[in-house]
Amino acid sequence: MKKLLFFFLFVPICTWSQSNFDKAEKLFHVKKYDEAQVLFEGVLKTKPSDIKTMEYLGEIAAHQKEWVKGAEYFKKLKILKPTVADYFFKYGGCLAMRAMEVNKLKAFGMVGDMKEAFEKAIEINPKHVQARWALIEIYLQLPGILGGSESKAISYSNELAQFSPVDGYLSRGRIEEYFKRYTLAEKNYVKANEIGKSKVTFQKLYNLYLNKLKDPKKAQELKRKFES
Repeated sequence: MKKLLFFFLFVPICTWSQSNFDKAEKLFHVKKYDEAQVLFEGVLKTKPSDIKTMEYLGEIAAHQKEWVKGAEYFKKLKILKPTVADYFFKYGGCLAMRAMEVNKLKAFGMVGDMKEAFEKAIEINPKHVQARWALIEIYLQLPGILGGSESKAISYSNELAQFSPVDGYLSRGRIEEYFKRYTLAEKNYVKANEIGKSKVTFQKLYNLYLNKLKDPKKAQELKRKFES
């Protein structure tokens, strides 16, 4: 009798939860994040450790620029699933975005956790492109006294080049551009564009010509070739 009662009570709850999850997932994919969030939060109350629900809620928080909330979800996810590189990357990413909103002293205090998260993502997935890009930015923008290092940024750029030549050239171009070595940046962006032929590679080179090298003629010629 008890088993039968449990069945009649528990099964409708599971069915309701799954139904709401499906609805929330559809809303998420059409970018109705507020509506999806309400449903996902309801699902999480009945299934507090549901991985996919937490992941969606973390993504929604990120879309809404609620970085603290996003970091909380991805922190739980990286504990529950310590072999998933993206959870560490997204946790570090939320921290990095939050660091841009707070004062410098508080931001510097978050750097250690950011580095640790991105490095762990690379440890789990040695070909994690975004985590290396994130570390390059950290080492470029931190003052030397707080751990900034051009050589470490170059090291991660070299690693990228081994399995993604486009990202290798783009990241090296980014480093050269950061230090205002625009001629060297151009050489790397040109190579990236020759290989990638994408909107991203075009835009990097176009912006360099237009805004840094102040060469509108080259910029327009590049744009003409890209559009044709």
